Amino acid sequence: MATKHQTGLGRGLGELFVRTDDEPRTERGGTAERSAPIGDGSYLTTLRVDTVTPNPRQPRQVFDEDELRELAASLSEVGVLQPIVVRDRHDGTFELIMGERRLRAARIAGLDTVPAIIRATDDSDLLRDALLENIHRAQLNPLEEAAAYQQLLDDFGCTQEELSGRIKRSRPQISNTIRLLRLPAPVQRRVAAGVLSAGHARALLSLSDPVAQEQLAQRIVAEGLSVRSTEEVVATRGTDDRSPRTPRTTPVSPRAEDLSSELSDHFDTRVRVSIGRTKGRIVIEFAGEDDLERILAVVKNKETTG
Repeated sequence: MATKHQTGLGRGLGELFVRTDDEPRTERGGTAERSAPIGDGSYLTTLRVDTVTPNPRQPRQVFDEDELRELAASLSEVGVLQPIVVRDRHDGTFELIMGERRLRAARIAGLDTVPAIIRATDDSDLLRDALLENIHRAQLNPLEEAAAYQQLLDDFGCTQEELSGRIKRSRPQISNTIRLLRLPAPVQRRVAAGVLSAGHARALLSLSDPVAQEQLAQRIVAEGLSVRSTEEVVATRGTDDRSPRTPRTTPVSPRAEDLSSELSDHFDTRVRVSIGRTKGRIVIEFAGEDDLERILAVVKNKETTG
């Protein structure tokens, strides 16, 4: 069986592991370099799918076949962003602890290998806490960040409230980031590759039709649409789904457009800047009081450090 190309290869959590040793190491059954321990002896590697055995204590026995095929298609397109978690059996095989759906989908997709966290302790809380402590240090792209958040929620029993407090990001910000995983696989691939920005991705999420999301993503790349122009296209489609329209042609200052994009990334929300002859306007959108407090904290921190 030929190994399929994987673009993500578990970086969503793999980036949280910091190498401290000078020489790379490879574990039995693994096909990639071993990363440094993160406090409890757990580490990231890449394992052959055929070396991973099911967990006999897995409480879930029924898996939706359609959902598995959908996940398999996503893994084929984007790669496995969320590592499975296993225990070394010291006989060349590894017992699955977490990630049964991802493992099954990887087999359906025909992947030869999957990224895996090999856990050295039975205490899941230690691994979860280590990941929480390190997640804010990693340089993750938006899709990898979303995958890391989702894995902490799914595999380690972490709540959004706990995640928010530990990494100093608002719950709405975490929720909006996780929503990126709902995008179609081809769109996710563009976000992971940096072709589409987080602002573009958030705008695409306003469209409910996956086909429309893919079509607009292609147009963004082909025409070099800015985030603001993309939002205008989405708003226009929302009023008339029969055919996409060109964004309104009202002249926009290049400086205002650049500032809108820069401030949107800085505050992680939509920001509109308009510059007139004698005055201008900045409009910052927020999702509830928690998100407003987060934005105000960013502004105050800039004032004290600026």
